[in-house]
Amino acid sequence: MTEYSGATDPDRILPLLWRRKNVRRATTGRPPRLTVDQVVAAGLAVADADGLAAASMAQVATRLGVATMTLYTYVPSRAELVELMVDEVLGSRRLPGPGEERPAHWREQIHLYADRTIAMYREHPWLCQVSRIRPPLGPGMLRESEYVLSTLSGLPVSSRNTAAVTITMFVTAAARQEGENAQLRRTSGESNDSWWGRLWEDWFDVEQHPAMTDLWNAGGFDRGPDQQAADAFAYGLGLLLDGIERQAQSSETTGLRSSPMP
Repeated sequence: MTEYSGATDPDRILPLLWRRKNVRRATTGRPPRLTVDQVVAAGLAVADADGLAAASMAQVATRLGVATMTLYTYVPSRAELVELMVDEVLGSRRLPGPGEERPAHWREQIHLYADRTIAMYREHPWLCQVSRIRPPLGPGMLRESEYVLSTLSGLPVSSRNTAAVTITMFVTAAARQEGENAQLRRTSGESNDSWWGRLWEDWFDVEQHPAMTDLWNAGGFDRGPDQQAADAFAYGLGLLLDGIERQAQSSETTGLRSSPMP
């Protein structure tokens, strides 16, 4: 079942998403038993172990050893908790910020983003169950946008954001597929090779699928579904970056901003 971020009350979720920017420490009174960070970490631990549906307020409270109602002191509802969990995971990629060390070449910078995004979905496959059509407007999400845009600073303003969104869409789609694969392997205990093997061995009709049969006989399917998916991603990302690079070089010849893309 898909869950949607972006449907919560902005006045409630934004201060929580940006809680580390505006830290307020109480000078009097009894110190709080928990922190929002602890509640989010507990939610992540439950979701990583047992799936997103298991990350109820009751289960998170049990993990923290408190009554369920205690959590509502820190997070208004489960919807806000999920948004906080998503943004926390987005930020966990540790994409380099302004002034921080990063690969020298812009293509290597994009590959770093892609590798860490795919690893994120493998580690947290429940992310596939959360739609990011309206992502949580927190620091994790903005760090991603800032990083990808910063790698494309040499493109014309008219196309820079379009290129960044295209890269993000392509990488995220592949990463979500990887997360779905990880989730299926966890729940079914069956590999993709085994699942596809049933079709090839028992039901595949060579006369109705001559193109696939020719490719099969030529060894085109020898690498297996998982490796084919990895090959397809590398192939597609390479073509996408080639196109962006050609646009940047064209911009140089027409007098637009010089590109940092060697």
